[in-house]
Parts: sequence; structure tokens; C-alpha cells
Amino acid sequence: MDRKDLCLLIIAFILADGVDSMSKQQLKNSGKMFKKQCMGKNKVTEDEIGEIDKGRFVEQQNVMCYIACIYQMSQVVKNNKLNYEASLKQIDIMYPPELKDTAKGALEACKDIAKKNKDLCEASFKTAKCMYEYSPKDFLFP
Repeated sequence: MDRKDLCLLIIAFILADGVDSMSKQQLKNSGKMFKKQCMGKNKVTEDEIGEIDKGRFVEQQNVMCYIACIYQMSQVVKNNKLNYEASLKQIDIMYPPELKDTAKGALEACKDIAKKNKDLCEASFKTAKCMYEYSPKDFLFP
């Protein structure tokens, strides 16, 4: 992460700190920094990852690792594994009120997927796909 992206991320968290949550659009906008960083790190193209939020999951290792990178930057990965409690905390902090219950429901429905997959990239990919399938209209992903 370069210095500019780090500063923007810190500003986003400072601004969000005094607020109960972000709007759906603010959440999408904050994900753009993560997207830019993770695209370069995993050498993925917009064609490969640009429609994940619409349910298009390209089953390639670099795409799977892109999703894992997004989760790592979102601070929901602990000890190289997706962490249920950290994910709940991020939903409470970041998600708008109208999406919190659905996001928590999706997380609950999909939490065991990560336990079945030792590879973080594969676990992240399958978890994201499961969460999309739980509620396509409310699924957010950068």
C-alpha cells in the first residue's frame, strides 16, 4: 500500500469513527482503495473481477487471492484465516443499518465454508460466493 492509499484509508476510518455506519455508496467508495491495491498485487483485470458484486465469480487462483486480499485489507483475516468475530465487528462498524441484518445472516450461513478450506484464497472465494448467493441484491464487493 503506498503512502497516499494509506492516508486515504486512515481518513476514511477517522471519518467513520464518529458515525454509526456508512451509507451503501460510502462503503462502495471506500472499497475502491482496496480494489486498486489488490488488483495490482494479484495481477487481475477488471474483466476478471469487475462483476463479482453481480455474482460473476471467475474460478482462477489470482481471482480467489484477490478476494482474500480484499478480506485481509478489510481486517477480517486473523492468523491467515477468515475470522467470524472480526467479520461481525466490521459489519457493525461499516455497514449501513438497512444491510446489517442481511450481511450478518449471510455471514452466519457461510461461516463454516472457511473451516472446510485450508487455503485462504479458496476459502475467501467460496465464502464470498456463498454470501452473494444468500442475498444477491444486498451483496457488496469492491
